[in-house]
Amino acid sequence: MADGRQPRSSATAGAENDPTVPYGDAGEKAEVGYALDALGSDSPVRKNGCRAPASGDGGPQRVTSQEVENTGDGSFDQGRADVTEYKVYKRRWFGLLQLTLLNIIVSWDWMTFAPVAQHAAAYYGVSESAVNWLSTGFLFAFVVVFPVTIYTLHLGPKPSIATSASLILVGNWVRFAGSHSRDGGIFGAVMFGQILTGLSQPFVLSAPTRYSDLWFTNGGRVAATALPSLANPFGAALGQLIVPFMVNGPADMSNAVLYVAIISSICALPSFFIPAAPPTPPSPSGTTPKASLRASIALLHSLEVWLLLVPFSIYVGLFNSTSSLLNQIMLPYGYTSDEAGIAGALLIVVGLVCSAVTSPILDRTKAFLSAIKTAVPVIGLCYLAFVWMPATRGLAGPYVVMSVLGAASFSLVPVVLEFLCELSHPFSPAVTSTVAWSGGQILGAVFILIGDALKADNEGADPPGNMRATLIFTAVVALAVVPLPLALGLFGRGEMLTMRRLRIDYDGRR
Repeated sequence: MADGRQPRSSATAGAENDPTVPYGDAGEKAEVGYALDALGSDSPVRKNGCRAPASGDGGPQRVTSQEVENTGDGSFDQGRADVTEYKVYKRRWFGLLQLTLLNIIVSWDWMTFAPVAQHAAAYYGVSESAVNWLSTGFLFAFVVVFPVTIYTLHLGPKPSIATSASLILVGNWVRFAGSHSRDGGIFGAVMFGQILTGLSQPFVLSAPTRYSDLWFTNGGRVAATALPSLANPFGAALGQLIVPFMVNGPADMSNAVLYVAIISSICALPSFFIPAAPPTPPSPSGTTPKASLRASIALLHSLEVWLLLVPFSIYVGLFNSTSSLLNQIMLPYGYTSDEAGIAGALLIVVGLVCSAVTSPILDRTKAFLSAIKTAVPVIGLCYLAFVWMPATRGLAGPYVVMSVLGAASFSLVPVVLEFLCELSHPFSPAVTSTVAWSGGQILGAVFILIGDALKADNEGADPPGNMRATLIFTAVVALAVVPLPLALGLFGRGEMLTMRRLRIDYDGRR
């Protein structure tokens, strides 16, 4: 056929009734059949949704590096060899490092103005609320391009990374063009540049699962997904820490934007030189062509996918809003900005350390479901406990809760993203990853607006300006979604949690 697909087998033609294809209507199931064709018409995967075919029935063959053709879109065409030589390449670390740097810098771009909102408002001649919209608009920009992100990532991680780098470069220098004056800047130009950098974020924040799927084996995918994914909040922490040192007054805004633009350019330029795909696949699952986007989007008909997507998006949104509003939450109770900053640092640093420990362990044990069912209740209870922490006016309570919340939240992120890939293989990781992050970003912006609206600004508030109502709202939302992931595998749906990609790798290497 013109698109390189093989003629459909009789077994494939019956995909409409195939129990391994639970997504979408009959037409969508027929499209899904093409992805399963790569596993062989008589493969046990068509019977139980998990076993890989033997090397004689159309599935992943034992191949040599000379007989694998890279199609250029992240999939591979394989030859007639019968000797296994799946291989990982050292060059994969170059691309992973670049993806990590972009996630750091794009998040730093987000936090260029928020830590110095008062000085930024004075410099640009606008209100602090307008400056806050530089951060909120950045988050909303994610949703605008998420369909384009899905398509670009489906082509492969490099096109997505290059697109993000281009937007980062243009956006940062547009921001500087609107800030290049000691007497005041052009706020409209700065907002436009900020939106461009916001548009760049989904292309790199959603890319880690696609990159790890293409370049890494099942023994390292969780860690490979964790590094660039968790670099995003690390970049925000750097912005919150470093930008205030750059800006001591309104006149310093222009130089601060210039320095960030230079750093961003240095980090973005290598993106255009990373390798697009490995010469040979790293594992048997790498030989399976990805399903079409139409078939992949049909994944959204799966109950299990939603039981993971909804809590993931809500917890990412709550994390973003809580970290953004932390100063305003704690200062009314007599805490200093430094003490609130330490609480925010503990939230991120402890989370990074914990994820660095748990990710390699989960790569070895594959206990994804147990990790999710452990972390989710802990996160819900932390948000509940934090309702009373600021009012204690002590440091121990807020610091302990923020540390535990960071540890549980950061450990959850790569596990959920990789578990979604395992459940949905051979469908494109671009769909589940992008939808999950899009939900988190849009909800983060919404929760920030709700939290600001719930602030106690009336004269009788004790203390004035407290955000207790915001904390109660956050706790209610966090606890409301706890039962969703706990229901995974119940009610006779345990077979829907089969890790397909892992089983293909296991059987393909036997």
